[in-house]
Amino acid sequence: MKRSYFKRIMASIIIICIVFGFTSISTVKAADDSDATVVGNDYPIVMVHGCFGWGRNEGAGLYYWGGKESLTQKLTEKGYTVYSPSIGPVSSNWDRACELYTYIVGGTVDYGESHSKKCGHARYGRSYPGVYKQIGTKDSSGNIKKIHLIGHSMGGQTIRLLAQLLENGDPDELAFTTDGSINSLFTGGKSWVSSITSIATPHDGSQEAHIKYGIEPLTHQFVAAIAAIKGKNVNLGDLDYDFQLDQWGLRRNPGESRLAYNNRVIKSGIWKKTKDLSVWDLSPEGAQEFNSYVKAQSDINYFSIACVNTHEDKFTHFQVPNKNMNPILVKSSIFMGRYTNNKSGEVPIDKSWWRNDGVVSVISATNPKVGSSDQIVDYSGTAAKGTWNYLGEFDNTDHIEVCGMKYDRNRIEQMYFNVAEMLSKLPVE
Repeated sequence: MKRSYFKRIMASIIIICIVFGFTSISTVKAADDSDATVVGNDYPIVMVHGCFGWGRNEGAGLYYWGGKESLTQKLTEKGYTVYSPSIGPVSSNWDRACELYTYIVGGTVDYGESHSKKCGHARYGRSYPGVYKQIGTKDSSGNIKKIHLIGHSMGGQTIRLLAQLLENGDPDELAFTTDGSINSLFTGGKSWVSSITSIATPHDGSQEAHIKYGIEPLTHQFVAAIAAIKGKNVNLGDLDYDFQLDQWGLRRNPGESRLAYNNRVIKSGIWKKTKDLSVWDLSPEGAQEFNSYVKAQSDINYFSIACVNTHEDKFTHFQVPNKNMNPILVKSSIFMGRYTNNKSGEVPIDKSWWRNDGVVSVISATNPKVGSSDQIVDYSGTAAKGTWNYLGEFDNTDHIEVCGMKYDRNRIEQMYFNVAEMLSKLPVE
């Protein structure tokens, strides 16, 4: 790939990362108001953040899932077991999937011998105690202990890849790692995932990637996104933000200020030399490559939700932002609502991509299509395995609001409660 083209993708796609990467969902029966709504399927729910997401202590007092109030805590109070890991916020889906796996089962992150040598970073990363080490074992009834995976934005891609690796392993890792040190993630044969639910995920990437932006100003826009939800000014140095790029040698040094660390990451040369970062996976071309490898698995229930916060301008017929769209997203939404692309070697973009949530097009959020053979159906109350069950559009909601919940908490929280209840009713197998 030519460096100039990659730099254009890298610089522009950061705007996708600065936000946490249904017609209202009526096909999912509303959850009741009881303290515990778990029915029969009580598998833990693992909620995976998107690009530039964060952990509990990194968001200046804000929760990624819920903004000023913890959504995961509210789900826990309803009887669900919920985990919300913090994984590499700007790392590739491959590296994030390796980290997510280790977060669940415990141990030291292994990015794979083949992958690490090919990409030029360390093979091993951080260590985790494991939040659900019993995954894959059998319960008293002989059923395999599984998990539900929910991903917002890039998180939806990451959980798809995790399922792909669990079930199929990776042929390159199997062929390359001949000394007996191959990680169990890459050996396949693990039917450990009951369901995958993507929320505002750019399965086909985002045309936003084709805007030219500078890296540093866009990183500061990420801080502005935090401030927008928090309701007061926040500086980059105020955030105890962890880019989790240890594999690239970018760990925060002892005594190094937060601001100095953040600036060192921003100015690092890795942005110009590798596709093994979120910037590639979130572009239409990167998503096409990703989709050709990651397929829907026949034994998993797949669900998707798209967000939309635009309408058709009656004069231009372009899609334009609704009045309630977060100001940070207005510029990108306007661009997405009128952009087309027919350049050779790039994914074609036409007007079917115009409806958007400020970061992701509705058509990209429904299911993988570019480079993919995955199928989709409208959810009718009974999930079709191995197929995307589309729950519909969450209307008048932008890419930040669906997680930040600053203006419409009750409606958005109820959507998550409905999804959790739906998952609890899936068959246990």
